[in-house]
This record gives sequence, C-alpha cells and structure tokens, in this order.
Amino acid sequence: MAAKTARIKSTPTKENGVRAEEGLSMFKSDKFDADAYVQSKCSINEKDIKQLCSYLLDMKRASAEEMRLSVYANYPSFIRTSKEISDLEGELSSIRNLLSTQATLIHALANGVYIDDGDKPCDGSFGDNDLYALEKWAAEYLDQLDALLAERRVDEALAAFDDGEVLVSQANESHTITSSLQVAISQRKRKLADQLAKAACQPSTRGGELRSAITALKRLGDGPRAHTVLLDAHFQRYQYNMQSLRPSSNGVAYTAAALSQLFFSAISHASSDSLGIFGEEPAYSSELVTWATNQTEAFFFLLVKKHALASSGGLRAAAECAQIALGHCSLLEARGLSLCPVLLKHFKPVVEQALEANLKRIEDNTAAMAAADDWVLTYPPAGSRHVSTAFQNKLTSSAHRFNLMVQDFFEDVGPLLSMQLGSKALQGLFRVFNSYVDVLIRALPGSIEDEEEANFEGFGNKIVQMAETEAHQLALLANASLLAGELLPRAAMKLTPLDQTSHRTDGIRRPSDRQNRNPEQREWKRRLLSTVDKLKDAFCCQHALDLIFTEEGDCRLSADMYINMDENGDDVDWFPSLVFQELFAKFNRMASLAADMFVGRERFATSLLMRLKETVILWLSGDQSFWDDIEKGPRPLGPLGLRQLYLDMKFVTCFASHGRYRSRNLHRGTNEIISKALAAFTATGLDSELPKDDWFTEICLDGMERLSGKAKGNNGEVHSPTASVSAQSVSSARSHGSC
Repeated sequence: MAAKTARIKSTPTKENGVRAEEGLSMFKSDKFDADAYVQSKCSINEKDIKQLCSYLLDMKRASAEEMRLSVYANYPSFIRTSKEISDLEGELSSIRNLLSTQATLIHALANGVYIDDGDKPCDGSFGDNDLYALEKWAAEYLDQLDALLAERRVDEALAAFDDGEVLVSQANESHTITSSLQVAISQRKRKLADQLAKAACQPSTRGGELRSAITALKRLGDGPRAHTVLLDAHFQRYQYNMQSLRPSSNGVAYTAAALSQLFFSAISHASSDSLGIFGEEPAYSSELVTWATNQTEAFFFLLVKKHALASSGGLRAAAECAQIALGHCSLLEARGLSLCPVLLKHFKPVVEQALEANLKRIEDNTAAMAAADDWVLTYPPAGSRHVSTAFQNKLTSSAHRFNLMVQDFFEDVGPLLSMQLGSKALQGLFRVFNSYVDVLIRALPGSIEDEEEANFEGFGNKIVQMAETEAHQLALLANASLLAGELLPRAAMKLTPLDQTSHRTDGIRRPSDRQNRNPEQREWKRRLLSTVDKLKDAFCCQHALDLIFTEEGDCRLSADMYINMDENGDDVDWFPSLVFQELFAKFNRMASLAADMFVGRERFATSLLMRLKETVILWLSGDQSFWDDIEKGPRPLGPLGLRQLYLDMKFVTCFASHGRYRSRNLHRGTNEIISKALAAFTATGLDSELPKDDWFTEICLDGMERLSGKAKGNNGEVHSPTASVSAQSVSSARSHGSC
C-alpha cells in the first residue's frame, strides 16, 4: 500500500519534470532569438497596459487595506509584548546596577582600600586616602539637591543630577564609590519625578509647562513613566474641560459637536506631544494607540448614552452623532491614529437599532393614515417639504404621508454609507413598501373574503378604508406605481456617493440619472416594481371575476351561451356577447380615468389595461369546465355558436388594437381559444363555413361605435354573414387576422 501511494505521489512530479524539460528545450536551440522572444511576450496594446495598471493599483489598495487591518487587529498583542520587553529591560538595568555596586564593594574590601582626608580632586578622580573628602563633598552635594528640589528649580536639579552621574561613573571606574551616595541620588530622582508627575496632571498646567515637565521626567531616565504621565495629563485635562460642558439647547448636533471637538482635540494634542518628545519609538507609539482606542470607546458611551441620544434616540440623532465623530476622527488619520474602525464598531449597532425603529414608525404612521384614506388623488399639501414646484405628483393622503416620511428618512445618509448600512436601509424600506402594497391590496373590495385567513405582514392586521369605485381602485395603483417608479428611487439616490451620481437637489429627473444609479439601486427599483405587480394582478383578477361571475356566484361566461345558439335558428342579430360588451365598457371607463391619473406614466396605464384583458382571456382559455362542455356536451358546438365565439375573440382583439393595447399574451390566448373551438366543432363531423375577416371586422367596428355612443345610422339593418363577402372554410379560420 505504501509503495502504491509512493507511486501515486511521484507521478505528478515526473510529469511536471517532463513538462519543464519540454518548456526549456526552446532555450537550448542554437536558433533561439532572445529579442524576438521578449518582443512576443511584450507585444500588448495600450488598452491591455491600462487594464494591467488598473489591476496592479487595485491589488496595491487591497494589500494596503489588508495590512492596515492586520496591524490594527494585532495591536493588543504587539503592545503587550512591547510593555513586557520594556519592563524586562528596566529589571535588567536594576540588576546590572546592583551587581556593579556589589562587585565594587567586594573588590574594595578584598584590597583593603582606605581613603584619607582631602578635597575633591579637580579632575573628578579620587585617590586612595580621600574617603573623608568624598563623604564631605557628597553631603554638600545632597544638600544642594534638596534645596533645588524644594525650590522647584527643575533645570538646575537636572544639571546637578548629570554632574553626580559623571562623578559616580568616574568613582566606579576607580572602585572607590560607596552605595550610599548612589542610593541617595536615586531617592532624590524619585522625589523629583513624583513632583513632575503631580504637576503635569494638574488641570491648570498649560501645554508648554506640560511638555517641559514630561521632558524633564524623561531625562531622569524613566521614559515609560513619562509617557504614561503625559497621556494621563491629557486625559485629566479633558475630564476637567468636560465638567464645564452642558447639553446645548440648540439640539443634539451642537452637543455632539462640542463633545467630539473636546475629545478629539485631547487625542490630537496627546499624539503631537508624544511624537514631539518620544519620537516614533514603537513602545511609546503602541501605548499611544492603546490609550487612544480605550478612550475612544469610553467617549462613545459618554456621547451616545449620556448626552447625545439620552432624549431622542432617533435615526437623525444617531446619524448626526456618527457623522460628527467620524469627521473629527478622520482628521487623526494623518497622525497614524486609525480610530474610525473603533467608532464604527460601536456606532453601527446603535444606528441599526435607530434605523429599524424609524422604519417601524413609517410603517405604523402610514397604516394609520390608510385606515382613514378616502383614496382620492390630490396634490401635496401646501407648504410641504421635499416638494418641487416643477414636479408635483397626485397621491392619496396615505401615500403623501409615506413619501414625506421616506424623504425625511434619507435626509442624513452620510453615516449610513460610511458604516456600510446603505444596503440595510434599502432592504428595510423595501419591506415597509411591500407592507404598504399589502394594505392597498386589502383596500380592494372582495380581495379578502375571510379576515382570519389573511396572512399579510406588517400592515396586515390594520383596518383599511375600502376603495369602492373604479376611480378609487385606480388611485391605489397610482399610489404604488408613482412611489415605486419615481419617488422612492429618486430619494434612494441620496445613498449614492456624490462622485457616482449627478442628480439634482430640485427633484427634477435628468436623463443621466438612470445611467448613474448603481446596480444595487437598479435591482432595488426592479424589486419595488415587482411588488407593484402584486397589486396590479389583484386589481385585474378582481375586475375579471366581476365580469365573469354574478354576485350570486353564477358564471356569465359559460359554454351554454354558445352551444344553445343553434337551437334558436338562423335569425341571429350578430353582435359581441354581453360579457364582452361589458368588458369593452369597463375598458373605456378605465382608459378615460387612467388618462387623467397617470399623466407622464401612460406606459403603466397601458400595461394595466393589457393585463386586464389578458386576465379575462387567459381565464377563459384555462377554464376546464367551459371546454369540457364545449368538447363533450351536453350538446355539440354548432356553426352559429362557433361563429359567435369567433366574433367575440375578434371583438376583443379589435378594440385592443384600436387602443394600442394588444399584447403577445392576448394574441396567444385568443388564438388558443379559437383553435380549441375549431377542434371541438370539427370533431362533431359537421361542416360549416365562416365568413371572411372583413365581415367580423365590420361588426366589431360597428359594435365599438354603438357601445361608445357613436353608432352610424343603419336603419336597423342586421349584418348578414353573406353580405358582400365570400365564404371561407373552417380550416382557414385557424389563423385569423387583426382589425
């Protein structure tokens, strides 16, 4: 088994070696031309070079971003390691000094060194008999240090410490120094360091005094403490300034701006002082980043929980706070402090919560308006915001309210973009609009037979005013189509960065708006329009059922109206059937109403009327009980019934053509009905001839004129199937023409 595995593993290696050998064979040839080879590999055009450059730049940006995120993610471990190293260095230094002192003492004791009385040598070295003189000088030196420390003469004390270090160093080289002097100097250094640290943390200490104190503390040899004291001093000053700050009566934005300016000014000054005094040493830079990160998190809770959102908590308040804080935070990027991710981490959940609350408010308020809406189209109320004088739209009261609240919703969207919440805002708004469309569907009479079986979300359990008339029902469609096709997409364009859109603030659509809308918003608009299709289908289904069925539930478009015609003889007044006459009348009424309601959106009105016709024809084409009666009895379909059915289908296509409302579905549906009827008639074995299309066309045109109140005087003449037309066979009628 192991041998088999070895063979399997070695096979790719061997194949790769063969391929490599074949690939290198061209370089071994005596005829190999290096210049031609390079030229063949480099022969790319300008477009390819630009694409390559663009690809390399994208890789560079992605690499830089990944490096920044990686460095930021590993800051805690890096800082912890740096502090451990710094602490270890301090301990090693203390051990080294202790060992040096002990070694000096042991060496002196071993050699029996004695120092006699004498003065301090001029060159700073001591002889073997100068112990008393050294002790005398040390006592005076320490007294002088105590005086300087008491009088807070920091610069002179630092200079004295430097002199003492020189003497201690020289004495160590002579092996004559005792440990008592070194301990005394260290004690006074700690005392001065404590004085400097206490003075630095006083709120009254100004910038120059603070920097001088920290610099002096650093000169004392305790850099880590000096840096920590510097950061603490800036924090103390920030807290002191916060005590005098009170919430502004001008609103959340002013309070947030004041808080943010105070905090990020403290961070900025701390960063400047750290860089100016300690340079870019990694240990200090890491401590600065850690301190700034912790303080930023604390600042967020102070800003959001205590001051900014304590009273309102709305989306606008959260957005304003985020926008102000992120704006100040971005100014620190040049100093190497990337604090925006810290703020985003905490702000994002707050803004998301406010976003959901705002969407729920839009949903509830619009539902309340829908309960009292009379479904009459009106212009926006006078003085309404977000309404351009050049572009006003007729909507019902609930739709006006919905539109105004959506416009307010998109007022402050900058933070939503920076926090990558644009998609979430669009999804939430789509959900609310979908719920509003469900309300409009419920406003259609007969759309819900049993309230307990209704399964609408959001607005579903709300009471809604019924749209009783055709004008009111068309107003429902005017609401949905205008919101989905124009108003909501235009408002959502505020979520597009300024460098990606050229929309105008006056509300007037420009030709370039569609091209400039990003793919996500195009898909979002498509989903809105598909939601409107639900309302359109419900509308057409309701009106089709009103035509086909009576209030008692009896079918008015049954097979009996065709198969019973041949029992009445040949004396027939050829005219479209009553149900199709009513369809024509309903169609004309709705076309007239739509012309006034859908100004500028005639395409939607056309598609709506197309859908209405298609619904009736497709229902007839798919009604199995109708075709069972036509094909199987109780009586066969006769020549007169076939002719009437053909005339009805011809009438539907004729008035659809005159109104330019024909569609492929309508054409396919009428053809399918005629084909099924012809097949059923042929199966009976009867033979009949249908008139040519001119005969049907004349009757259809005359019927349209009479039903429209424009009938020509014909003295009561009845159209004859043989009048001025020649007969056509049943088989030739399978492909009927149009009006």
